Amino acid sequence: MTRKADRDQIRRQNRSIVLQALRRNGPMARIDLGQATRLSPATVTAITSDLLEQGLILNLESEEPKAPLARGRPRALLKLNPEAVYTVGVRLAVNSIDLSLVDFSGQVVTEERLRFDTASADASSFPDTLTEAIRLFLQTAGIGPDRVREIGVAAQGVVETETGMVAWSPAFAGRKIPIVGPLHEAFGADCHISNDTNMITEALHWSDPSRYSGTFAVIMLDYGVGMGLYLDNRLFSGASGTAAEFGHANHLPDGALCRCGKKGCIEAYLSDYALVRAASHLPEDTDPVTIKAGVDGLARLIALAGSGDTDACNAFYEAGRVLGYGLARMIAMIDPKRVVLTGAAMRAFAFMEKGMWEGLEDALVADLRHNFTLDVMPWNENLIRSGLIAQSMERLDMDFLGLETGSPGSPDREEPSDGPETPA
Repeated sequence: MTRKADRDQIRRQNRSIVLQALRRNGPMARIDLGQATRLSPATVTAITSDLLEQGLILNLESEEPKAPLARGRPRALLKLNPEAVYTVGVRLAVNSIDLSLVDFSGQVVTEERLRFDTASADASSFPDTLTEAIRLFLQTAGIGPDRVREIGVAAQGVVETETGMVAWSPAFAGRKIPIVGPLHEAFGADCHISNDTNMITEALHWSDPSRYSGTFAVIMLDYGVGMGLYLDNRLFSGASGTAAEFGHANHLPDGALCRCGKKGCIEAYLSDYALVRAASHLPEDTDPVTIKAGVDGLARLIALAGSGDTDACNAFYEAGRVLGYGLARMIAMIDPKRVVLTGAAMRAFAFMEKGMWEGLEDALVADLRHNFTLDVMPWNENLIRSGLIAQSMERLDMDFLGLETGSPGSPDREEPSDGPETPA
């Protein structure tokens, strides 16, 4: 039984390698697939035959011009069948629900941004709000719920992937918001939820695996402070899914009031409301809810710093020092080869950088300070959606057997068990 399980796993892995190659490169001939995946011709033939039978890929003739003396038909190319199945990507943020319908080729078919009232959204009201939003979205797109295989959700705040809940988030008035259960009950699709910064991390790994692989960390400075971790080539979310809560690690006991209700969190010194509070000389126990920050507040503060305003410059400098201390703890614990900083606050990095390096120098021994590379990345909110798509496609490639084969548990046709030959 162990040998059969191993063979099944090899088949699933090889099949995923082929589908990923087609998704990355577009239509390919079998011989080119073999070169790209480093799988044997026999394995490629067996896998692609199954995928054609299952309706997951399609045959098309190459449009390459034939040589003058060439005979026979043009060589056949294989491509993904975009209509084989669909997924829905959902991003939950303060007052907004971003929806994306994605086909099997990984392309966004349509998208929509909806508004909801964060101040009144709680465990009793929001599941119905989200379910109805997705139902209407699919109806408008002309896609029946039965054609949606998976719904992936990315949310701000503390997300429990094991329970399918948002434990706490600035996007909701209440706590313990159930997401996965209600969506699965309403649509019958597989449902997954993750922290939004985890999805940025996943997107970077998908887009440039040679650069973003092994062990690296992503820190997002925005409305809040988030973190994603890749450890030994795998996204790490901990036992319950709440790992890497960088923003709500304590920086200073009994320190500044955080939006989560605790005192001294890193977020209470680095987020938009923290920066506005510091620059305005408001008491550290000022309730973040009463502080006018957000995109506009942060933009005003950046403009002030750019004009040389002392209060704004000092606020960014001190925030940089807090960031440096936080980075020092993280680097000392996990030894990442790369750290990525992103988020809307990266527009102000020039005013934070000096303080950050000073904080790192104060808190981290010199030997460790030279072990990582720092990437400062302009904010692109589409990275969250890209991460949702990458993760969803990876699951489909391993498990989805097509519309004509019945349930996901249907047996695969046997194929050569030579295994993956060091896949690309």
